[in-house]
Amino acid sequence: MPENLTAPLVVSFPFTRSLGPVQSAFLTGLRERTVLGVRTRDGRVLVPPVEYDPVTAEEIRDLVEVATTGKVTTWAWNGSPRPRQPLPHPFAWALVRLDGADTALLHALDADGPQAVRTGMRVRIRWAARREGAITDIACFEPCATAAAGHARAHSGEFPEPVTGITAPARLDYTYTPGRAQSRHLNALARHRTLGERCPSCRKVCVPPRGACPTCGVATTEQVEVGPRGTVTTFCVVNIKAKDAHIDVPYVYAHIALDGADLALHGRIAGIPCDQVRMGLRVEPVWKEGDRYPDHYRPTGEPDAAYDTYKESP
Repeated sequence: MPENLTAPLVVSFPFTRSLGPVQSAFLTGLRERTVLGVRTRDGRVLVPPVEYDPVTAEEIRDLVEVATTGKVTTWAWNGSPRPRQPLPHPFAWALVRLDGADTALLHALDADGPQAVRTGMRVRIRWAARREGAITDIACFEPCATAAAGHARAHSGEFPEPVTGITAPARLDYTYTPGRAQSRHLNALARHRTLGERCPSCRKVCVPPRGACPTCGVATTEQVEVGPRGTVTTFCVVNIKAKDAHIDVPYVYAHIALDGADLALHGRIAGIPCDQVRMGLRVEPVWKEGDRYPDHYRPTGEPDAAYDTYKESP
């Protein structure tokens, strides 16, 4: 029986962007415990603010300060918070229309349980102890005993040292489960064998297999062992070290058409200076103990393959 495979995967990167005058004023205001919106030509106050009217597409710059209290317009209970969410314990995600605003702001609402939350309830901002000009300067919303409403007023938008840019960490954690074709392929790699699948229509052998021919869209089931040697069809030299990578730069990543395969796969080339890697170079896999896949490919010492033998390999 083939092994059922799963793997935890994380996609993580920092997203850095500069801010225009409206977003800069909004985040600078949060740092100063002030909430700013923008007023449209028809008098609506938008919070969070935008730089262009979503109805007319007109540019809008008329900043308006709104209250730090408001009411819940809708909500959903989050009984199992994930890492890096606003609160470590169960809370509600709520849309809150602040007093003086005509649109609602999405944020966390700290409440004792779903029975303590209702549409129309009064809430107020709980500010973060340390503020730096980000939406997280609002730690969350919390129930508010008073029913008093704030009033919008014009605001100059002038603060010392305005926030001009933000870096937002983006992260996605998920568990990957390969399908039938990829599971066969990965289980074979653990035995230092490479399996592809042949299309019953065009007869091309796809490695790694996808369960369907990428050219014809026809389901594939016929297994074909390929390689282990192959030919470099194209390559690039990597000069930037990836975060947490244990590979010294520069290094070469290549498309490698394994013998018997019609589609090239990716692989790192080592055992040769970067400036000696070339199209047509014959290579073979190098395995490290315990690895499910080749650590890298190295030159075999064979003569280079003729261009006509690999020019059709994608």
